[in-house]
Amino acid sequence: MMEKAWWHQSTVYQIYPRSFNDHNGDGIGDLPGIIERLDYLALLGIDIIWLSPVYQSPNDDNGYDISNYYEIMDDFGTMEDMERLIEEARKRGLHIMMDLVINHTSDEHPWFKESRKSKDNPYRDYYIWRKDENGPPSDIQSVFSGSAWEWDEHTGEYYFHLFSKKQPDLNLHNPKVREHLYTMMNYWLSKGVSGFRMDVIDLIGKEIDRKVLTDGPMLHDYLQEMNAKVLSNYPTVTVGETPSATPETAQLYTGKGRNELDMVFTFQHMSLDEIEGEGKWALKEMDLLELKNVLSEWQTSLFQKGWNSLYWNNHDQPRIVSRWGNDNEYRVESAKMLATVLHMMQGTPYIYQGEEIGMTNIEFNDISQYRDIETINYYKEKTSAGISQKDIMKSIRTKGRDNARTPFQWNDDVHGGFTEGTPWIDVNSNYKEINAEQAMEDRDSIFYHYQKLISLRKQMEIIVYGEYELLLEDHPEIMAYTRKWANQTLLVVANFYGGNPDFLLPEKIGGTHAEIIISNYPNTNRPSELHTLRPYEAIVYLIEE
Repeated sequence: MMEKAWWHQSTVYQIYPRSFNDHNGDGIGDLPGIIERLDYLALLGIDIIWLSPVYQSPNDDNGYDISNYYEIMDDFGTMEDMERLIEEARKRGLHIMMDLVINHTSDEHPWFKESRKSKDNPYRDYYIWRKDENGPPSDIQSVFSGSAWEWDEHTGEYYFHLFSKKQPDLNLHNPKVREHLYTMMNYWLSKGVSGFRMDVIDLIGKEIDRKVLTDGPMLHDYLQEMNAKVLSNYPTVTVGETPSATPETAQLYTGKGRNELDMVFTFQHMSLDEIEGEGKWALKEMDLLELKNVLSEWQTSLFQKGWNSLYWNNHDQPRIVSRWGNDNEYRVESAKMLATVLHMMQGTPYIYQGEEIGMTNIEFNDISQYRDIETINYYKEKTSAGISQKDIMKSIRTKGRDNARTPFQWNDDVHGGFTEGTPWIDVNSNYKEINAEQAMEDRDSIFYHYQKLISLRKQMEIIVYGEYELLLEDHPEIMAYTRKWANQTLLVVANFYGGNPDFLLPEKIGGTHAEIIISNYPNTNRPSELHTLRPYEAIVYLIEE
């Protein structure tokens, strides 16, 4: 039996501050704006707010380039605002999870400014510098395109940046760097935050000269050191962003007695609609059989051995209802179906702002409307390579990160109620039909479906701890699985498409008393032996044995 933790029954809600709610009318979301909306989050029923970076930053990569870990970005407010947010959240029973970015800093961080002054500067070894007379020291490429090495004329060497050239990678093999970072983490935990989402944490043990980027030999030693010096001193919750993780390596991060992290984000299901080996922009249709296989492997591999994080959306992913649902005729039904499939699994669910009202991808007409550095670099690179505008824009509209970053749609006022000014990025034009105010007035809305899913997790241990088993493994349209705990069984049945497939109840369940605890159509009234599912229908049965 797994040892119970306070966050096992919790649901996390990610806020991307720049796009959530603008209090002062400058077109940029801010901390006072979040405080104004805490009652909305409390009504939804979530427990933990994951706050994307709010630290001081020149904002080259939307705050993931930090120039001071101890200050708040001017766009978002002040440290007093941050302290008030922590306190106001606490009054409502809400925890704050900070975004922790320690793989790299901004090139405007004081450490890097010192590091580039001279080769013998005390801070030189805080970053990764290499000398090479013949060009970049290796062929490692930046995630944001181009070489990961940037020439620094002043000292005649290259520094390493796996992301933007304004995001030099820290050298965590230097114990002084790690100690500085632990001091900073303790600072935030002592302020009352409850944990961290750790950005690209699988990179911190990298061995550049051996071209080992993820899962370096010291990775788990450093995480155990971090746990001993920081995390174990507080009742924290932690999740690592680990694009390289497999179900096996996830057990190293999250296993009992490992003393590292509580859970990690898997990326395996997020790459199922891209052509393997060609990156996220190379599009293909998601295969439901592959999705079922990947999700099920994570569910079974980590059962009693670790803990899953459950997500469809975040600030780096397109909107799930547009991606694997139907954002037109069946927007409400498919959004509820996708939520049901995810929230009935074992793990901690993550909701990204706007997911709970079924916000959709954005279809900007021109590249000038986009703001994301990754998208803009991709556009430049492919345009230079002679790729057609039509194909480039199709990939951007399908997979671009700005899909998730358009402002939250609060009501049908101008700019969706997000700001009284000019928003930093355009609001989706469908805000008059899709907004929180409308959702809260409609008892059958996506919002209340999420609210019920969150509530059921708090009420029913079977959702939190029950063992998972996949059914109908080879069915091309239906995902079905059971969760078993004590003398109860949950049966989850979901139609992933717009057709009407027949679902035959398993023999061991047919004829047993089965109560429907949640469904995404208002008039679901049976189980029967043979059930024709409606488009994107999802039903959860509770069977008492």
